[in-house]
Formats: sequence, C-alpha cells, structure tokens
Amino acid sequence: MKIVIIGGTGLIGTKVGRLLQAGGHQVVAAAPSTGVNTLTGEGLADALDGADVVVDVSNSPSFENDAVLSFFETSTRNLLAAESAAGVGHHVALSIVGADRIPDSGYMRAKVAQEHLIEAGPVPYTIVRATQFIEFVAAIADGATQGDGVHLPPALMQPIASDDVAAALADAAVERPVGGTYDIAGPERFGQDEFVRRYLAAEQDGRQVVTDPQARYFGALLAETSLVPLGDARLGKISMADWLATR
Repeated sequence: MKIVIIGGTGLIGTKVGRLLQAGGHQVVAAAPSTGVNTLTGEGLADALDGADVVVDVSNSPSFENDAVLSFFETSTRNLLAAESAAGVGHHVALSIVGADRIPDSGYMRAKVAQEHLIEAGPVPYTIVRATQFIEFVAAIADGATQGDGVHLPPALMQPIASDDVAAALADAAVERPVGGTYDIAGPERFGQDEFVRRYLAAEQDGRQVVTDPQARYFGALLAETSLVPLGDARLGKISMADWLATR
C-alpha cells in the first residue's frame, strides 16, 4: 500500500515509517520540511495522490490554548478534505488516553476537537489513544521543578515507549478501519511521582520528588485515573527498566 505519514519526520512518524517500509509498503513522510503543510494545504494533493492510508501523528508547534486548538482543527479539516478528494480509504490518528477527562487542559481539549472532526468526517478511521510516552519523563520533571524539589501528584500513569507506540500505529495502518477508538498503554502502572522518581534515580539527578495531590500536570489538576485506560487496552512490551537500560 501507499501510506502517507503526516508528521512523518518526527519521533513517532519516523519509527512508523521504518516499520511500514520493512513490511513492503510505499511510505511518504509528509511534513513542512518535505513540502507538505496541512495548515495551508501546500503539497497535500500531490502527497495523497494514490494513497491508501494516512497516518496522522502531527503535533502543534505551540501549546498555547488558542494556537493548539487552531492547529488541530485546521490541520484535520484540510487533511480529511484532501483524503476524501484523493479516495483515501483509512485515516489513522494518534490521540491521548484521558483526553476527554481533563477539560482544564487546552491541549487535551484540542485533541478531543480533533477526534470529533475525524468521527464526523468522510473517511473511514481508526483513532489510537496512547498513554504518556516514557520519553517525555524529563520534560515532566523539568516542568514540575521548583528549586530542588519536583512537585508531582500521585495520579496514576501507564507510560509507553515510543517504539511500542510506533508498532501499534503501524499495525493499525495495515488493519481495517475500526470506526472508533482504542487505547494503548505501557505494561506497568504507577504514580506520576514514582515515575519521575525512578527516572531521576537512574540519572543520578539530585532533585527530590515531592508528592503533592494538588500539583498540576502542565496546568491541569488530575484525578487518580485521568491518564490511564479505564477499560481494555493493548499493552506495549517495553518496561521503564527496559527503556532506561537502552538509553
């Protein structure tokens, strides 16, 4: 198949592309740097010509509330219209577990808006919701640092390695559209405070994690299960220890 990856030059997109190419598929890595811009529409028609599947793993360059909402709405509308015109048979999108349970996060609201556009759109689809990437742990720690302390809630996480995310998306791309959403998650579940504490210990980072139920996650107050699957999920294979050992 010809499979176009929107955001195909990024962390996840690059890995998905390698897996699909290894499976014998023709892969187009679409991004502004390769002449494809989903905000302006530049290069979209040419990239999608003859495409069977589109995998959207693009991300907003700005996380400011209005900017991120504008990005996902504009990009998704343009992409779905171009796919419909090109006869694309399957739209696969990466979203976030718990996006609809954290309404005080502008980023999560934007991802929910993206999902709604896909669900109402003209192209058969699969939405894959992933838990927090393990690779984002350093950013979580830095964002929560106050002096020598890292203030984090004990809200549960089930972090997933980017390799497992890429494998799940590559599988979704070659399967039939599900016309719905399913969750993927890492094999282990622990508190966000413990997640970062393990990382800092492995890095021999002297910052101390302070467990604070009122600490916010990039501005959002979390309930215990805000960021983990509430039902069945497809589980990755890479544990945090595995990931730390191969860094």
